[in-house]
Amino acid sequence: MSPAKIFVVDDDEALLQTLGWILKDKGYDVVSLPNGDDLLERIEVESPDLMLLDIMMPKIDGLQLLEGLKSDDRWTDLPILMLSSMPPEEATVKSLNLGATDYIAKPFRVRELLARIDARLKEARELKRVRDEARSRAEMVDILYEVTDSLKPDEIYHILTRRVARALQLSKCSMVSAQPGSDTGVVVAAAENPMLRNLEISLANYPELQAALEGQRMVLVEDVHTDPLYDEVRKTWERDGVGVPTRSSIVLPFSLRGEAAGVFFLRTTVDDAPLTAADASFAEAVISAALNAIERAYDLEAAKSDRERFQFLANTDPLTGCVNRRAMLDRLERELARGRRYRHKLSILMIDFDWFKKINDTRGHLVGDTVLRKLGDILRQEARSADIVARYGGEEFTVILPDTDLDGGTIFAERLRERVEKFDFSEVGDPLFTTISIGVAAFSEDEEISAEAMIERADSALYRAKQAGRNMVHQ
Repeated sequence: MSPAKIFVVDDDEALLQTLGWILKDKGYDVVSLPNGDDLLERIEVESPDLMLLDIMMPKIDGLQLLEGLKSDDRWTDLPILMLSSMPPEEATVKSLNLGATDYIAKPFRVRELLARIDARLKEARELKRVRDEARSRAEMVDILYEVTDSLKPDEIYHILTRRVARALQLSKCSMVSAQPGSDTGVVVAAAENPMLRNLEISLANYPELQAALEGQRMVLVEDVHTDPLYDEVRKTWERDGVGVPTRSSIVLPFSLRGEAAGVFFLRTTVDDAPLTAADASFAEAVISAALNAIERAYDLEAAKSDRERFQFLANTDPLTGCVNRRAMLDRLERELARGRRYRHKLSILMIDFDWFKKINDTRGHLVGDTVLRKLGDILRQEARSADIVARYGGEEFTVILPDTDLDGGTIFAERLRERVEKFDFSEVGDPLFTTISIGVAAFSEDEEISAEAMIERADSALYRAKQAGRNMVHQ
């Protein structure tokens, strides 16, 4: 592990030199800055693990620097320890209110300073570990949701290669169908070329694939130019004058129905960082969890007719698993006709997230998609078997409530609103809470109205809920 990099920003040259000696003696990589003039440029280039920042400097205010850094999402988690000869109470309150991690009064005791630095670095490493784990888990959940939305094995293969390549920022990621002892394999999907289908390759050119297939174990090659596994192949490269752009690779064998079926093949180029055991663990977890979906896809392909598959895909929103807009409008027309025929009541809810764009902007679209899926899950859990839950579009959902009047629909909507308000939409790590606004409209059994007009009625009620302040139900 490389030594932690510490920025020391202080106008006192003697103190700057002393701190540099002390910290370097403890094994830290120290960058000394006599003022904060070029701090913002240096921090972008060198990415410190911790910063010691003087509050009172002649050219710049350390507290202003602190406030600017903490307002930038890139440095929110950077531990910043403020140094000052100001009265401790005043300096501590100001520093901590602006996001400082700690405050150390001058003159300081060396052992105490080192202990605080060590503690803050440990906290930062643990926070990074938890956040990285949360991101990996969110990525994996997102990949698996998309995988289970696909009904054909070849579609699942393409989804897996594409999404794992994106998650690990890989140049190349492919699925190769092959059995132990085979001389050839068939590339059935490749993230770098979505149009590629059934490309036959010679396994002799890929010793890591042969090793993984024969041993039915994961193989990690950190550098193909030095790994002994490639000794013979490198001689061929040298003889033929072949330049190989690959730097590192991971091969993960997989089985279907208890029989070896092929490998999952990840590669980086010489311009990329080498693959690690952590990358292998992530990819292995994804493909292991996806195997059930692949086997189900084979079963479904064999058991269902083309017409049934088309009907399912045509009526279902692939992200949330809810009924899609077109199918919802068809169902609503039928329910309205039934209501007129048998003089039954009906109500409809139009639901929209409050400030959903902020979630996408601050947490990313993957988290935004996860929030949409979870709301779909909540709506289906709360709905009765006769109710129809649909994704209307974007972050809007509708719920059709047969045999329910306006008051009943409003009570149901309020229960939904309260549940969502208390629900933590995060996977792991920082909590994620949000709210919804709901418009409720009802159908009178003697009324002639179209499905589109009912939607417009509910949408107008939703607009009034938004205008009234959001996080509320409006009729």
